[in-house]
Amino acid sequence: MEYPIVELVTALLFLACYAVCYWIPESTPFLGEIFGPWWHDNGVIKTLPMFLSLLTLVAGLLAMTIIDARTFMIPIQIPLFMTAVGFLAALLQPHLNMRHLPEQVWPYPLVDWTWAGAAFGGMIGVCVSTFFLKIGVFRYSFADYDDYIQGDEMLAVYPHARREVLRELVFVLPIVVGFIVGWMCGYETGYPSLAVQGIAGSMLGYIVGGAFVWGIRIFGSLAFGKEAMGLGDVHLLAGVGAIIGWWDPILIFFIAPFSGILWAIVAALLEKIGKQHQEIPYGPHLAVATLVVVFANPGIHWLWSVAMPGVHMPTTEKLQTKLLEVDLTYGEKQGSIPIYPHVVGNDKAIQDVSLVCGFKSSDMEKGHA
Repeated sequence: MEYPIVELVTALLFLACYAVCYWIPESTPFLGEIFGPWWHDNGVIKTLPMFLSLLTLVAGLLAMTIIDARTFMIPIQIPLFMTAVGFLAALLQPHLNMRHLPEQVWPYPLVDWTWAGAAFGGMIGVCVSTFFLKIGVFRYSFADYDDYIQGDEMLAVYPHARREVLRELVFVLPIVVGFIVGWMCGYETGYPSLAVQGIAGSMLGYIVGGAFVWGIRIFGSLAFGKEAMGLGDVHLLAGVGAIIGWWDPILIFFIAPFSGILWAIVAALLEKIGKQHQEIPYGPHLAVATLVVVFANPGIHWLWSVAMPGVHMPTTEKLQTKLLEVDLTYGEKQGSIPIYPHVVGNDKAIQDVSLVCGFKSSDMEKGHA
């Protein structure tokens, strides 16, 4: 009975993704604002790579939540597949004939050469560390964990957590070095093409998502002498970042504890009335926070505006809200002019926008290109 239920939930989630991306009108309060005009105006064919990556995200989160809640483990194949799909979608999407709307150029924040270089350098570091791990130069952490599991228990009291996370620090070192060197190489050298910005944004999301959780895991384990967070959680948020970019994983990281607090309250109430409840690991809370950030982002925007008025929240990439130098035509044209949202009714501003982005002025007057 469980498998048909899981398949039904997956189908409903896929249908919900299609509805909020393409079917529900943009004018609909909240629901029509979830994914924005880029999805609605381009349609499913022109946004197919990103849409498939979104479906992969939803399916992967559901699978990891169920498995992690049962076994306290996340199969690494799931977040790795999510990461591969996110990278591939970012590579393919710019080569489709999209409309670059002033309100939304890309589904997640793009980056200049400074952060693109950091992302590429960090990913080179990931490849180097993984290679060293595979050939035996680096050692797998917690390789003897199963020896400390008693009976049919799922978790063990492991006495060597500090020693093992020091091995992980060695693994992280090439990533940090690559990130810093890449950042220095790209420092203040302008903006790359949209194709480069897309994959760089995806890679930066992977690195940022993994770094937040891995940092807590390493320093928490060193401080308390026991494994602070699972390595599966690191891969989970890294895979999420590869699909939705670098900013949302930061929000997810800070929202996930509230899911944990809510579950603790529910568990305490169940215990008071004599009901048994199962402890759940942190992975499902990260998954819940991801769904909240992705599907309730209008509410997140409102809360941000209330809590931090006047502070820009980098979500989807908009067209030139500051003095930027961006090439959306793959090197055919290049410009550097100030474009602000309030000037898009002016003929000269429209002409300048078309210079930078390769739009026709007539298309800009219609609100799209």
